[in-house]
Amino acid sequence: MVSAAKLKKAQKTIENSLPYLSKVTTILNSFVASLDGGLLPALSEQREVKRVAIIAVSSNSSLCGAFNSNIAKTFNALYKEYSQTLGAKHIRVYPIGKKITEVVTNLGIKAKENHIDIAHDLDYASVSALMGKLIADFSEKRIDKVEIIYNHFKSAGVQQVCTATLLPFFPDTSTSKSDNTDYIIEPNISELVDELMPKVAKLQLFSALQDSIAAEHAARTMAMQIATDNADALAQELKLNYNKMRQAAITTEILTITSGAEALK
Repeated sequence: MVSAAKLKKAQKTIENSLPYLSKVTTILNSFVASLDGGLLPALSEQREVKRVAIIAVSSNSSLCGAFNSNIAKTFNALYKEYSQTLGAKHIRVYPIGKKITEVVTNLGIKAKENHIDIAHDLDYASVSALMGKLIADFSEKRIDKVEIIYNHFKSAGVQQVCTATLLPFFPDTSTSKSDNTDYIIEPNISELVDELMPKVAKLQLFSALQDSIAAEHAARTMAMQIATDNADALAQELKLNYNKMRQAAITTEILTITSGAEALK
């Protein structure tokens, strides 16, 4: 019941924030589409990947089915893939959530930063600070790619593990065709894009974390419902077995009494 109530609140939060992210992203895509090829912003620079940052998002507590184990499996596979091509020393790991932090520690991986607090109490300021560091590292070429692993809330009964690239930022210029607004831009498109793109990148990370929280509550609601159903079925089965044993004992006692009465005749 608690998880179901939290799920409704998380869904409401996503519904309130998603239109803003969608519109800002559409505006950014429209601006980028109007730029010349040589004026693409720094955060869209695609270069050879020599150093990568991986953000893995889990919950702080268990009792939510395969929610955390699926994240752990996906992270392990992605980490091994990059280890083989880049080497472990060129991989930065940013676990968000107690469960994935424990997985990272058990694998002997030294995390760059731990963010259990973000998973406990999602706050935009903390998310913005984390993404700001990653943006600075990417701009100064200390990392070449940022990926995130999280659970996507598809429905109340389905949570899907997603792996997405946060940096470099790939604008979807096809969506700009549907935006026919005649914007008045000051001072110019290039400077506005450079200012807007980091904000959108931070919003994307924040949105992914909101999505993960909704998926967590959905997974926990489903897991608790299944546990309740299993407990009810087990109780019913035990009650049936008890009645059978009780009936067998009564029958045996009746037969004993009847046999004794027959013997006295």
